[in-house]
Amino acid sequence: MKNKKSIVIILSLIILMGVLMGVVFNKKEINAEKLVMVTEVGFAPYEFYKGNEVVGVDVEVAKKIAEKLGKELEIKDTDFDSIINEVKTGKVDFAAAGLSITEERKEEVDFSIEYAISKQVIMVKKDSSILSVDDLNGKKVAVQLGTIADLVLSEEYPEVEVVQHKKFLVAVEDLLANKVDAIVFDLLPAQEVVNKNNELKILEEELLTDKYGIAVQKGNTELLEVINQVLKEMMDNGKIEEYTIKYLGE
Repeated sequence: MKNKKSIVIILSLIILMGVLMGVVFNKKEINAEKLVMVTEVGFAPYEFYKGNEVVGVDVEVAKKIAEKLGKELEIKDTDFDSIINEVKTGKVDFAAAGLSITEERKEEVDFSIEYAISKQVIMVKKDSSILSVDDLNGKKVAVQLGTIADLVLSEEYPEVEVVQHKKFLVAVEDLLANKVDAIVFDLLPAQEVVNKNNELKILEEELLTDKYGIAVQKGNTELLEVINQVLKEMMDNGKIEEYTIKYLGE
């Protein structure tokens, strides 16, 4: 009888240890040697390549977060539509990618305080007949897959033919080649494109205004508190604005 009880106790302990080990290995630990940020590089001035180095506003913020934690920053570049899932599944520590805060995304991840505001603008060729949001009806409009522009146009503008692209610059190539009639994208990177392409312009009327936040895995309050602290400090001392101006110039 005692032997049976001993076996039951041992088996119970083994099961308990397995459960605890599963929690440890499945939970993204804040005290890992590296702090991993996921983004989609190619979104100036927030994250883009300068030579072989990833730079931008979000990168500067991420460096400060890593410094605050005493960790080495690692940047993971992926497709924009994969970013939320990377955070949700704990494959990375956080996402900083000019990421719009939406109710749908808040169901999957936790967001930091807002640190930037951006307009979703309409980019067209200079000789385009599109003059306002209403003129998009019946037209082919390119967006980056998974962005706020993609979500809004797909859900709220049924008469618009939404053309989804993995990369924003591919959408620009399609616009220049007359494969689409317009692009809807964030103001700052759109300005960067227009500055380099005399054939293009941005309409005065925007589609909408959205706000950016940094995303972490749900329940990771420890990391979120550090991120919020860093963001508040950088907004209060003008560093967010300073870096935005700096990287717009590059």
